[in-house]
Amino acid sequence: MMNKRATAKDVADAAGVSRTTVSFVLNHTEGMRISEETRQKVMQAAEALNYHPDAAARSMVKGKTFILGFVIRQEPDKAYADLLLPEVMRGISEVASEHAYHLIFKPVPPADEKNSLTTLFLEHQVDGLIVSGPLANDQEIVDLFNANAPIILQGRIDYPNISSVDINNRKAAEKAVNHLISLGHQRIAFISNASLNYSSSKDRLTGYRRALEAAGFVYDEALVFYGDRTPDSGYQAMQNILRSSAKPTAIFIASDTVALGSLNALYQENIRVPEDIAIMGFDDIPLSKHLAPPLSTIHIPAYDLGWNAAHLLIKWLEHKEIPERDCILDTELIVRESCGSRHKDN
Repeated sequence: MMNKRATAKDVADAAGVSRTTVSFVLNHTEGMRISEETRQKVMQAAEALNYHPDAAARSMVKGKTFILGFVIRQEPDKAYADLLLPEVMRGISEVASEHAYHLIFKPVPPADEKNSLTTLFLEHQVDGLIVSGPLANDQEIVDLFNANAPIILQGRIDYPNISSVDINNRKAAEKAVNHLISLGHQRIAFISNASLNYSSSKDRLTGYRRALEAAGFVYDEALVFYGDRTPDSGYQAMQNILRSSAKPTAIFIASDTVALGSLNALYQENIRVPEDIAIMGFDDIPLSKHLAPPLSTIHIPAYDLGWNAAHLLIKWLEHKEIPERDCILDTELIVRESCGSRHKDN
């Protein structure tokens, strides 16, 4: 029987480094921050295991592509359901065009095991990446950053020094819940925008909890429900609320896209908004003001998120200016009719 062919993972394990580092060393990828000692460890491990990169990787094209990659860490169906995405992409595209760069968009699920982000660099498909919605513990992003791959985040992960363009999700959520409290609501439910594996979801839940506790209310997990990026998930979450004993008088839904399904579930049960229950969203997608009733929400500067991320990435690529600070953008409370109050409160 023939011996099993060695893999990049085998080399990585033998050298005590990541697969990303192995790929960059063995494919002689230029510009990566890899020490000579680490490079030698990888080369020696590869030789000992008789490992050779695929021919396609060895023959990759050199030089700049003038292409920026915009990756969203979600399954394709959830990525394309994101109604905030077009404005983010418009901001990125305008900066890219101004500097003669093209833009490619790619949904990459967080559970992807093919190192798809690394492949974009190895196959020289992009010069740099903007990664939106990373998981808090996204190791591939850490490995790429440590190898000097140009990456800007939209969102944050549990690792220092990787620059991001984001909002303060905790404070924005507190702002939303505080408005509901100011209207006299004491029993306020929460529907998340996604799994708590995402920092944005965790931070919005934390903001909800802080606002309640600051007002002297007890945080009750029986009032916490979970959406997952899509209107269908919001519909199901609202059904779960209606079938439970929660009986909230108001609901903070941490995504307008998720709120679309939630509102439909209320409509089908003949529950009036805001007369029977007040609703507060988050994102201020363009559709929000056209709903019946128009949706109160937190305005996220989606265009500015894209513009700033692209600007930082191109400065890195063209001037070797690696960003050292995060860019945190302001949000705004937009009060419409769905929460029972029509005035605007900044």
